[in-house]
Amino acid sequence: MKKIWVLIFCLNFVFVFGQKQVTHVVAKGETLYAIAKKYEISPDEILKLNPEASTGIKENQTLIIPAKNGFPALVTSANDTTYVVQKGETLYAISRKFGITVEAILAKNPSVKDALSEGIQLVLPTKKNALPLSVIAKEKVDLLQTVSKTKTRNLVLFLPFNINKIENDSLKTRNEHIKTNKFLNLTLDFYAGALMAIDSAKVLGLPVNVKVYDVESSKYSSNVASVIAKNDFSTVDAVIGPFQNSFVETTAQLLSKYDIPVISPLSKEKGLALPNLYYAIPSEEQLKARLFQHFKAKNGNVVAIISTKKGASKEYLTKNYPWVKQAAFTDKGALDVAQFKSQLVKGKTNFVVLEIEKASTILSITNLLKGLQKEYEIQLAVYEVYDALNFEEIPIKNLTALKMIYPAASKVIDTPEEFLFAAAYKKINNVAPNSVAIKGFDCTFDTILRMCQEEGFATSVSKYKTAYVENSFDYGNTNGANTNNGCYLLYYDTDLTIKQVQ
Repeated sequence: MKKIWVLIFCLNFVFVFGQKQVTHVVAKGETLYAIAKKYEISPDEILKLNPEASTGIKENQTLIIPAKNGFPALVTSANDTTYVVQKGETLYAISRKFGITVEAILAKNPSVKDALSEGIQLVLPTKKNALPLSVIAKEKVDLLQTVSKTKTRNLVLFLPFNINKIENDSLKTRNEHIKTNKFLNLTLDFYAGALMAIDSAKVLGLPVNVKVYDVESSKYSSNVASVIAKNDFSTVDAVIGPFQNSFVETTAQLLSKYDIPVISPLSKEKGLALPNLYYAIPSEEQLKARLFQHFKAKNGNVVAIISTKKGASKEYLTKNYPWVKQAAFTDKGALDVAQFKSQLVKGKTNFVVLEIEKASTILSITNLLKGLQKEYEIQLAVYEVYDALNFEEIPIKNLTALKMIYPAASKVIDTPEEFLFAAAYKKINNVAPNSVAIKGFDCTFDTILRMCQEEGFATSVSKYKTAYVENSFDYGNTNGANTNNGCYLLYYDTDLTIKQVQ
């Protein structure tokens, strides 16, 4: 095996003016910046040896890459990458560097499960050959059972209260702001939930110090850089916030020198792929993927009824799920019922994905589907419960009869422990917790427990999935970004309740 590797190594080695180099074949979607980061060099160093790349690079193009420190850590081939472990590197660090999972690395290199040291050669699957992140079952654990209380941890919350602006507003009182300022109310709800998590940690005896900074934010500006510059963050173990994506990216960049995990708690946007930035809200892509995984797992027949106005949605299905059938419409804009019926299959669950904006059309189609249930097993599916589905003209019994299923970032409270949390929150705040308050609790409590693991936050997220009152946290690396794959499938049941698909 060693001789074979050495042969591959030599074939990929070139010498130009006495400098050692390797070749790299550009993968689909790769950028010059991503390649430079992979080899731990600058884009300019690549362009120096590949001047033709200054106008852009394309798939399958071969680039000459200067080897770092005269020793090539990376050798690429059509299907796999051979990587030499550098001093002090862990499996998790390597997985983050290449945007693949630890499990995918171990699948190719089972011998390194118990030991990893400098100089070991790993075979890394390319992303197209790696096991998709979403199908790797990460162990769900109760992190309370493994917390370490031997060391004090430090947590920082960046929350946009904008107190100075409120205090200096001569037109509105503080109470008026609370009544009318939606963004302030969102911040207060999240903070109320976070406080319950912090209090819970204290009751459990966890050695955690918490600081809360008022990050004054508007749509286009924030004082987060100033706050970081004026305070010592060298001993901070994790930061939650700010809320807005651009500001949380700035925070992660400024704190990257300390390798501090920064958690984006509420933003659905996914921006820069920074190694210390964690997006706690699953993306729309991840939610949709969860739905289609369910269809596949149930060996279902899937038919999509997509509005003719939603060309992007049709293209999305064609590109990502070509096995999904797409219903047709007549010249008058009505569903072609005969053609649609021909797409249904008896003996299988027919998942009908609906994306229609007009309430009258939704009513017509759901009535049709209910009628067809006499001949076929049909379940309605949507990407989200959008406004048109809630119009009064559409009877809720249509949706429950079809057991409408949809993916969601959070589930409904349904266990005794979760109801106890809601009761405790209401006792403290005189109001039932909304989804933002619960997110404040879940995100903060998860961060505290991961900080208090002997291995720390970053290693914990690479190994374990967690779940709390409404939210699950199953972080994985998607295109270089640390994103939360923890989402749920919910459905409308015939008893008029929303239940979780088990």
